[in-house]
Amino acid sequence: MSSAVAKITEVERILCWVPMVDRVRREMERANIHTWAETEVIRITTDAGVVGYGETIQNYTWKRVADTDRVIGQNPFELMWDDTLGAGLQMALFDVAGKLAGVPIYRLLGSKVRDWCPLSFWDHDMSPAAYEREARVAVDLGYTSIKIKTRPWFDVYETVKRISEATPDWFHIDCDWNDFLLDVSTAVPVLRELENDFPKIALWEGPIHAHDVAGNRLLREKVRTPIAHHYGSIPGGTAITSGYCDGFVVAGGVSATMRAGISSATANMPFFLQMVGTGLTTTLALHLGAVLSHAQWPGINCHELYEHNLLDKRIDVIGGFAQVPDAPGLGIEIDEAALEKYRIEQADLSLPRRLIKYSRANGVTVYFPDNSFSGGSFMWNYFRTANGPLYERGVNTELIDDDGSPEFADLRERASKAPILVREG
Repeated sequence: MSSAVAKITEVERILCWVPMVDRVRREMERANIHTWAETEVIRITTDAGVVGYGETIQNYTWKRVADTDRVIGQNPFELMWDDTLGAGLQMALFDVAGKLAGVPIYRLLGSKVRDWCPLSFWDHDMSPAAYEREARVAVDLGYTSIKIKTRPWFDVYETVKRISEATPDWFHIDCDWNDFLLDVSTAVPVLRELENDFPKIALWEGPIHAHDVAGNRLLREKVRTPIAHHYGSIPGGTAITSGYCDGFVVAGGVSATMRAGISSATANMPFFLQMVGTGLTTTLALHLGAVLSHAQWPGINCHELYEHNLLDKRIDVIGGFAQVPDAPGLGIEIDEAALEKYRIEQADLSLPRRLIKYSRANGVTVYFPDNSFSGGSFMWNYFRTANGPLYERGVNTELIDDDGSPEFADLRERASKAPILVREG
């Protein structure tokens, strides 16, 4: 049957829980990143007998899949550019379209500019000791860089120091601040100290708020390390013409990613692709990176943190680069046994009762509830509004397990209403 008349006959939604690997599981639970283990795999079938796959990381994605009925009876080539379909469904459409056409996805996107795409190792925020361990893992797996979360509740200086000492001279570190340095006056001395002491630092991502165009432009003049912001944080035209960053973080649906990538290329500004997921999402990122000329910075995927990448083999990384598949569609094989192993009816996102304990070297301790990860949480708001130091040596954060005592129960109850400050020792 011709691909021009092939129609979608079935869409299957397979909900999976693919845990994080043991070595980072507790750290990811503290940050609530354990929720990224919930992935919905989409399997679509056409009347030509061709099957395509995609995935949606349910609690991170740029868009969940809402309605699959709208694609039934339709030609995948007519729908695949529609970002509103959601991550997994759009990916599956591109996969099946490539298979129907007998070409890899990158041939549907544009002219190929590279056979190997740069990838970076990634972990969410964690202790200096944990990051040191992860950097060693990254080197062993073939990576030449790691992107870290530089948070005020860990000693950033100690983190970068330990990674630098644990890795070869050719290894690099990209630091994502998520705006926690807030303003230029705070950011300049911090960034200068770090980049002067640690030459392995290659990139600052979001040191201060992206909407502070004047502040970011001034910051670029004060530091020598390139600064990246998410494309779309402010209008693309403003971001490019204002000179407020050196490059971008690009994410989203295929259409949005291609537009951002072409716009960046027109301005001769590099970027990295940030497409978080298992091996399925990582593979789609490789196809996009194959045709986007300025996807020159190492991409972020996090597939190495999953217990299984849902593919029949690991994506090899050699010298910090992964090869773009040349087989039709995504060009990979799904591990069907893994799909069945991790398949669930409903995800359980709950965790044991815990507290988050933030400690300063001067003996001050702050207790937060155990859901203090993302924007809007007590912990983020505490530092976003400068209730505590934004960059201080000797700080540490840890999870405190429920010991069943009345004291723990009382402390957790009070922390759920507002952060608790105490002086210990």
